[in-house]
Amino acid sequence: MDSISLRSLQSQILVRKQLRCLPNTAIFNSRISFPCLFPPGINRHRKHSRPLFLAVSSTPTREEEKKKMKVKPKSGRGKVGLNVCLDHQVKFGEHVVILGSTKELGSWKKQVSMNWTEGGWVCDLELKGGESVEFKFLIVRKDKSLAWEGGNNRVLKLPEGGSFGIVCHWNSTGETLEPLPLSSEEYGDRVEDDSQTESTADALEVETSPFVGQWQGRPASFMRSNEHRNRELERKWDTTGLEGLALKLVEGDKSARNWWKKLEVVRELLVGSLQNGERLEALICSAIYLKWINTGQIPCFEDGGHHRPNRHAEISRHIFRELERISGWKDISPQEVLVIRKIHPCLPSFKAEFTASVPLTRIRDIAHRNDIPHDLKQEIKHTIQNKLHRNAGPEDLVSTEAMLARVTSKPGEYSEAFVEQFKIFHQELKDFFNAGSLTEQLESIRESLDEWGISALAIFLECKKSLDAAEESNSVLDLIKTMRSLSALREIIVKGLESGLRNDAPDAAIAMRQKWRLCEIGLEDYSFVLLSRLLNTHEAMGGANWLADNLESRNTGSWNNPLGALIVGVHQLSLSGWKPEECAAIENELTAWLEKGLFEKEGSEDGKRIWALRLKATLDRTRRLTEEYSETLLQIFPQKVQMLGKALGIPENSVRTYAEAEIRAGVIFQVSKLCTLLLKAVRTVLGSQGWDVLVPGVVSGTLVQVENIVPGSLPSSLEGPVILVVNKADGDEEVTAAGSNIAGVVLLHELPHLSHLGVRARQEKVIFVTCEDEENVSDLQKLAGKYLRLEASSKGVNISPSSSDNEDAGSLVKNLSSDGSLAVRLPGPDNMSGLAVKVPYSNQGSAAGIILLEDADALTSGAKAAACGRLASLAAVSDKVYSDQGVPASFRVPAGVVIPFGSMELALEQNNSKETFLSLVEKIETAGLEDGELDKLCHQLRQLVSSLQPPKDIIDGIMRVFPGNVRLIVRSSANVEDLAGMSAAGLYESIPNVNPSNPTVFTSAVSQVWASLYTRRAVLSRRAAGVSQKDATMAILVQEMLSPDLSFVLHTLSPTDHDHNYVEAEIAPGLGETLASGTRGTPWRVSAGKFDGLVRTLAFANFSEEMVVTGAGPADGKVIRLTVDYSKKPLTIDPIFCHQLSQRLCAVGFFLERKFGCPQDVEGCVLGKDIYVVQTRPQPQ
Repeated sequence: MDSISLRSLQSQILVRKQLRCLPNTAIFNSRISFPCLFPPGINRHRKHSRPLFLAVSSTPTREEEKKKMKVKPKSGRGKVGLNVCLDHQVKFGEHVVILGSTKELGSWKKQVSMNWTEGGWVCDLELKGGESVEFKFLIVRKDKSLAWEGGNNRVLKLPEGGSFGIVCHWNSTGETLEPLPLSSEEYGDRVEDDSQTESTADALEVETSPFVGQWQGRPASFMRSNEHRNRELERKWDTTGLEGLALKLVEGDKSARNWWKKLEVVRELLVGSLQNGERLEALICSAIYLKWINTGQIPCFEDGGHHRPNRHAEISRHIFRELERISGWKDISPQEVLVIRKIHPCLPSFKAEFTASVPLTRIRDIAHRNDIPHDLKQEIKHTIQNKLHRNAGPEDLVSTEAMLARVTSKPGEYSEAFVEQFKIFHQELKDFFNAGSLTEQLESIRESLDEWGISALAIFLECKKSLDAAEESNSVLDLIKTMRSLSALREIIVKGLESGLRNDAPDAAIAMRQKWRLCEIGLEDYSFVLLSRLLNTHEAMGGANWLADNLESRNTGSWNNPLGALIVGVHQLSLSGWKPEECAAIENELTAWLEKGLFEKEGSEDGKRIWALRLKATLDRTRRLTEEYSETLLQIFPQKVQMLGKALGIPENSVRTYAEAEIRAGVIFQVSKLCTLLLKAVRTVLGSQGWDVLVPGVVSGTLVQVENIVPGSLPSSLEGPVILVVNKADGDEEVTAAGSNIAGVVLLHELPHLSHLGVRARQEKVIFVTCEDEENVSDLQKLAGKYLRLEASSKGVNISPSSSDNEDAGSLVKNLSSDGSLAVRLPGPDNMSGLAVKVPYSNQGSAAGIILLEDADALTSGAKAAACGRLASLAAVSDKVYSDQGVPASFRVPAGVVIPFGSMELALEQNNSKETFLSLVEKIETAGLEDGELDKLCHQLRQLVSSLQPPKDIIDGIMRVFPGNVRLIVRSSANVEDLAGMSAAGLYESIPNVNPSNPTVFTSAVSQVWASLYTRRAVLSRRAAGVSQKDATMAILVQEMLSPDLSFVLHTLSPTDHDHNYVEAEIAPGLGETLASGTRGTPWRVSAGKFDGLVRTLAFANFSEEMVVTGAGPADGKVIRLTVDYSKKPLTIDPIFCHQLSQRLCAVGFFLERKFGCPQDVEGCVLGKDIYVVQTRPQPQ
């Protein structure tokens, strides 16, 4: 770090106060930069605001590594550059926009976004000088509704030219707005590094450690007597509503005035939690508490005792050992790994010099020197020496740095020997607080590295030094080189930490291990800086448009560096312990696509398009990884931060910004930004706007945004057709269960077309599209509450304003029954004929046993089992059928039997539960949703049915058909599924991997499938379809369990454009449940011509996991989940294999369509060279 001078301590404190509301927008928008200082003497009227610091780290490289750049005039002649800062914070998930009278302010029509910082909301504008402008701020809530400021419009008279800043306050529209001039000559350098904002100390040319730079407590003051005990501010604690560990922590803090006692509170919290299973909660509370202590928001005071720093060091060692023990456990969760990384930088060092009986003695000698004035000696003695040796705390480093700034502000004022000794003490104190720079931390572990480690360290430090020396150069090659050297060094450190900590490890080894931990975390922090600079560089080159233009001309060389940076960024996440297997798969894929390069043709398809589609799949997977990280942080912190912040009296601003700051401070944020840039370029090349159509059509309705598709998500007062914008879906929802007036759905993430949700939407004739593009999503959310027209087809998606006056009930693209529920027409002469069953049990209860699959019919076994029976007979002749291109339509069907209708009822009679069962079924017919009555009844029904035992002759019969240890799957075959008007896809259970030789697991699987007839979703689905609950019954299909390479679902009629000439296939790795359940991700999607054999790839798969069953494992009803690496999957990398498989699937689908007489949804799998079909049903129209 640069060693620079201080003008005066007084001016430093003054300017520090003035700077508290200056934003660090550079970290969010590389194109916006802000000057460091406002003119001295200006009162910014801030109470709790502080400079933006996003993480508490022992190696906070963001501040250490920043580059200063000269201000470049932003405004031309007659133009005014205006930095607008709104001193206000909103709830997490909300944001602030500005609207005004000029074009630059949106002409009162188009919202101008502002950027979040811990100091407020900011934006940079360039306006015409000399004019008066009117404007107001608005808060955009989570539901996209707007909250305007009260009062009249703000009015600002602009100067003729120059650069200025204004600070505004929410709802204070009458406040005087005085533009404050911003000049580089007078007020310091301007920063344009995405990763930094200029700190006060650097602006004033003083060496300030990042640890102190993050300080938000009281500023340092110097004392000449023992006044510490009189300085405690009134603190208040509020334990209302607290319980468990949170209450224990707050109660502990009440009696813990000083730092070592607060550390002891954390130690007791962590050790106690290991015994009662509250480990994660203890870690979260500890991380939040320690961060607030280290930033001064929870103050530490003397309590009259004498506890030298060695006491703190000993407690820190105990905490560190507990953290290491937790980290070494096999059952540690990703959430725990993430939180532990937040705790390590908050602990002091416990090196031997700090655990000595009298540590940090140099300050005592300094305070008794004869070459400094008496007053200064007294101030050092009482402000630092006595305080440090009685009750050390983070505030001591703040005081020491303030004192260092003072004694170095005027060179020659104090003796060189004194200044040198004070600097050495400052370094020792930084070491105690683990507040050294990244370079200092790395140098501290040099002696413990082996030959390879020393070499990697030297290479990284040399790269870093060269990069830092080029003050205005951000060479992409230098950045990439430094990032790779960082990864190599970090890998060595991570590998060294994998061995764990032995119980008998000596204290010196434990202390060195702490340094290794902090170096590893510090390297992650520095990778944030490097990725930020790289992003700035690519944005300066032209960003996504530049990349897209290069790819259009088939030049992929320009993609090498950003993709290489993304690979390194994902690798950093892996090294941090975040889903390492997923990170490794993504790294392998990105590396493979780089090495594979772009071909003119891949098979018969355009090479550029295939290259872009393949890359898009992996980029989508990477973005999903970052979203899952952010979602995890939001699950971990906000609730606990809110609870503890209120209890401990933390400023509201710090509580509000905690979680967002944690997200934006990490490498994950830069990886997400880089991924977004690359995805935008790929979509441009593909001509995609991020839309995907599952169910085409045209509909009008009121746009309503909800989190999930669940009953009660729509306001009861909302009438007329609705277009639902849904944040998340798991693929098993029922659209009409959330509201019978839902006419269209826009889902804000990808979804397999043949997920259960997609199939049901087609059956219910609900227009269904997904949207992944952030800009489209943002534009769409602004239309919430408006009446719109949604048009979806194979050509694209269009959403436009519509007038409800010109629409009628016909705009709802489905027929509603008289009571508002969806009317589904079942097959047969009347609506109920499709539900008819024939029970093969006599009244005396004698069993007809099981039914062989080839003998199954709809009356005894259900439509699904009957279709499987017919498939078995068709499979026997399929090898004689070929397409026009000579492709065989051959397929096989797994062997199976059926447990027919009436078996469940017989088991109820044998259990003497028939009357109870019938009573419950009658009650669910009319049970309400609001008071939880339906949920309670469904639970009782499922419990009752789950306890049933199938008749013994059924189990014996299945064992005769499937002798030995053959793996089986138990599937539903209800009389209310797989019908032409009611597919009920995925509504009922399937239990894989069972065998009757383990009767406990097998009979449990059968009863679970029976019980799935009475889940809440199933009941509501039948209710919406107008089907009586008492008419529903369940047969069970038992088939040989396959462990396929691939699973597929075929549409023999294109669902997007209804083209009869093509079969569309969705394919997933492993078992088919990945497709059907709506797991996040996309399958392979291909289209093949029935008559011309033309194959077109529509999408590449990017599911993170595949489900498999291995013959070596137990038949316990469970599957194994394996991370998928698509760089090793033939369907992704081998165009010939893709072409051949697509044509074979097309031939099978077309053959079945002709045999069943209508378009089909066909489910099956690929095992080796064989195609198996396990189910076919009429395709919803």
